[in-house]
Amino acid sequence: MDFAGKHGLVVGVANKRSIVWAIAQATALRGARLALTYQGRFEEHVNDLSQELGHSPLVLPCDVASDADIDTVFAKLDQEFGGLDFVVHGAAFARKEELSEPFSNTSREGFRLAMDISAYSLIALARGAAPLMEKRGGGSIVTLSYLGSERVFPNYNVMGVAKAALEANVRYLAADLGPKNIRVNAVSAGPIKTISAMGIGGFSNILGVYRDRAPLRRNVDTIEVGEAATFLLSSAARGITGEVLMVDAGFHVTGM
Repeated sequence: MDFAGKHGLVVGVANKRSIVWAIAQATALRGARLALTYQGRFEEHVNDLSQELGHSPLVLPCDVASDADIDTVFAKLDQEFGGLDFVVHGAAFARKEELSEPFSNTSREGFRLAMDISAYSLIALARGAAPLMEKRGGGSIVTLSYLGSERVFPNYNVMGVAKAALEANVRYLAADLGPKNIRVNAVSAGPIKTISAMGIGGFSNILGVYRDRAPLRRNVDTIEVGEAATFLLSSAARGITGEVLMVDAGFHVTGM
């Protein structure tokens, strides 16, 4: 899992508590030079965090709902890096009202927005990354999911549907890009107290259920998820693609 001389794009860092930040730290610690993107109000946070990484990281604006922004990011990466070895996709969003109201009340616009940012953005980023990865003889893409893609969790609602679409994207992209030696995988993490997760009603109860029922009798942390994602990004996982790796202290295997 040596990333010396490797270059990666990390999308979705918001603050120190985010899973994506843990992945950025884990890959940078192993020698990777990174580009971090931000949207709007997160510019200051991402700029500050980038100073902790070393290896002269790039910090670039990017709205993943804008094809023009994505094109600009990859043009800059081609100019600065001359290629790309990996992408970490951590973009996800749903309106608060779509997570608090009954699922059947999901609005058409709320559904479209959640699917665009949380699922379609992976396709757009993979399309932009592929030519740069081909210059390096291949690459690896990792995104973040959650068990709400398969099972119903209170107040997860449209985000669960978006995560289900995201996991389907992983499989289809893996098949599409595999001949180019580009691997696409997901990490499905257990509940972690990130800023976005705390916006889900009853989240503390979900944490308690995991602690009580998971085989390891505990929750996972961002460092553990970051290490698992780093494995999938590395050459140690060169035979793995189209996979959703569960990192949830084993909770997903339990029946009740």
